[in-house]
Amino acid sequence: MFKQRVGTPADWLVIGLGNPGAEYHGTRHNAGADVIALLADRHNGRLRLGKERALADEVRVHGQRVALAFPQTYMNESGVSAGLLVRRYGIEALERIVVVHDELDLPVGKIKVKVGGGTAGHNGLKSIQQHLHGNGFLRIRIGIGKPPGGKDHGVDHVLKRPSKSERTELEITVQEAADAVEVIVAEGVNEAMSRFNARPRSEL
Repeated sequence: MFKQRVGTPADWLVIGLGNPGAEYHGTRHNAGADVIALLADRHNGRLRLGKERALADEVRVHGQRVALAFPQTYMNESGVSAGLLVRRYGIEALERIVVVHDELDLPVGKIKVKVGGGTAGHNGLKSIQQHLHGNGFLRIRIGIGKPPGGKDHGVDHVLKRPSKSERTELEITVQEAADAVEVIVAEGVNEAMSRFNARPRSEL
């Protein structure tokens, strides 16, 4: 489907969504980026800024080549970086791309693994679908809960840092999301959906 790079391609591309810059670090909207940082740490990766407009590195997970990336384009333009990353790492099918992102429609402490689907108004997903010309990529949705005032207050909600108690729960969920990536790589997306989608909130 996609143009293959010169050299050995990656088996998987995992993209964690968020916004670059210290002012966004630790916000709800950067939950996906937090997963990428954790996976890089687990697998001895070193995320570096490249011409694909992302902090990225390629690591080994269960013997497979896994490219980890945090786009630096800001959320609304995530697809620009995603398209460049796909070409760099020689990804041939949408099913080999995992996008990790925050999700308003899930409670804090819950994750859900999904294949394809809509965007539920998430601008990062919209941009990726537009630039990759399809929605068949895998998603790991990290629950951040609905804003107290309803979805009209969604922007303020996602760009704020959670309370201390909520942050602890979110940190556990980020660990679970990283675990889910590893299960997808090792055992497939169906196993990951079976294992994580029915799990109670923040159960390790």
